[in-house]
Amino acid sequence: METSLLIAAVVAAGFVLVTGPFFIPELHKLKFGQSIREEGPKSHQAKSGTPTMGGIMIILGITIGTAVAAPLSTEILLALFITLGHFVLGFLDDYIKVVKKRNLGLKAKQKMLGQIVIAVVTMIIGTRMLGIDTSVWLPIANTSINIGAGYYFLLLFVMVGTSNAVNLTDGLDGLASGTMAIAASVYAVICLNMGHTDLAIFCAAVVAACLAFLRFNAHPAKVFMGDTGSLALGGALAAVGILTHTEVLLAVVGLIFVCEALSVIIQVISFKSTGKRVFRMSPIHHHFELGGWSEWKVVFVFWAVGLLAGIAGLCML
Repeated sequence: METSLLIAAVVAAGFVLVTGPFFIPELHKLKFGQSIREEGPKSHQAKSGTPTMGGIMIILGITIGTAVAAPLSTEILLALFITLGHFVLGFLDDYIKVVKKRNLGLKAKQKMLGQIVIAVVTMIIGTRMLGIDTSVWLPIANTSINIGAGYYFLLLFVMVGTSNAVNLTDGLDGLASGTMAIAASVYAVICLNMGHTDLAIFCAAVVAACLAFLRFNAHPAKVFMGDTGSLALGGALAAVGILTHTEVLLAVVGLIFVCEALSVIIQVISFKSTGKRVFRMSPIHHHFELGGWSEWKVVFVFWAVGLLAGIAGLCML
């Protein structure tokens, strides 16, 4: 088991570290540069033109590392399907924005349709081939409640919510990749504890690929992961939460992602209903930036909070 975890990590990290020096210059040549929105923090304007779509390296590293080290069980194949499905959505979104020069990328309806298709396939395979039932485990009470057909709506909510939450977190150098590495590390332990050894190998590949990507993504970033990476990583985290039947615990382990998404929801509701903003800017990492924190300080503090949330999640087991 330890050998498989190590192989997955080494292959995933090695792929990112080896391909990065060749892949990033190619993105420069293709002019796949990030456009920075005018209403964002002024300090971010200097990042305009930084290559994006670096998530291609991360997801290929995860896929290869997992395929080499883990048995291609139904559970692993479904986890990869969810991850790669969101990877395709993210790639199309980035391609339209960067190459076709349409700032909005995929329309919200198109992205949602894609996520619904992925969720429906997950429901079918999960219930018919993996025996996932319609109960929800409550960690603190250590009990399960069967919510019937409501579980399918919960599954869709978890998948859409997690992928989009990680996507929203990807706004500062190293923020999404670092917090994702922490959350995936916690889930590797959870998977081992619950007997999902194949998924633990998958998590090890996610951790290693994200940490290796920090070599190029830490401040000042040489490349961004883009929606190509962030949507796929969110899908990977959702996959592990669903396949281990720890959907509620996922909200604790991924507390940073939850806060990022909630800050956007609160900001939009407040502005539309009262004309006032709750935060200086959302997602919430920009609120702290505009409050005078350096980019590195925001990232470091969010990493620390993510680590504490992960430890809390483990304690709930």
